[in-house]
Formats: sequence, structure tokens, C-alpha cells
Amino acid sequence: MKQLLTVFLAILSLVSFSQKEVETVKSLMNKQQEAWNKFDIEGFMEHYWKSDSLKFIGHSGLTYGWQKTLDNYKKSYPNADAMGQLVFNINSAELLGKTSVYVIGKWTLYKKDKDVGGYFTLLWKKINNKWVIVADHTS
Repeated sequence: MKQLLTVFLAILSLVSFSQKEVETVKSLMNKQQEAWNKFDIEGFMEHYWKSDSLKFIGHSGLTYGWQKTLDNYKKSYPNADAMGQLVFNINSAELLGKTSVYVIGKWTLYKKDKDVGGYFTLLWKKINNKWVIVADHTS
């Protein structure tokens, strides 16, 4: 009986840990959305891995590096009208291990002239005790 209780408590602890980590990543995505909607691209990029190994896959193909990704965002979204208002809808978010969360969702930019949107796949990793996006595939 004690062994069964120990196993049950271990599973419960793991599920609780999993939910906490996933909720942390979702909270960071809310902060990204808020930064974008304040027209703060640097604040939005705060949750990307500041590394030359960051991978961003978009309509132009694969880009490496935090700075290049920031530069591309600034070029594509030079002002508040171009940025619009961002809304994320998360379809699934799952813990892949103690340091990885996989997120799939939909993004929409509400703009004055025409709304645009698509889908994203994000790989978040906990690096130096901080959750950051290490790979972003947005279409």
C-alpha cells in the first residue's frame, strides 16, 4: 500500500510540475502579446533566445540568430499600423521534458486595412533557469 501511495504521489507531483511549466510558458506568451500590442518589438523579442543559434522559419525560409530575427521584425513591421493588434490562440502546449515545452497555435494581426494571420510552432527551452523560444516556425 505504501508503494502504491508513493507512486501515486510521484505521478501527481510530475503532473503538477508539468502544468506549472506549461502555464509559465503561456504566461510569457501573454507578455509577448502585450509587448507587441504596445508596439514594443524589443519587448516581444525578450522571450527569444539571445543566440546566433536561434532558428526562425517564416515565409522567407530559415533564419538564424536573435539579432537577424529582430532586424527582420523591424523591417516587416516598421510602425504601429503595420504591427496591428496581435492575438495568440494556443491549440496545444506540452512539456517534452524538464526543460522543453512544445507549443502549437494560431496568430492573428488585427489591422485597419486587412487582418492577417497564420499558425506557429514554438520550441521553448529553459536555459539558465529562463524559458526562451529556441525555434519558431510561423506561417
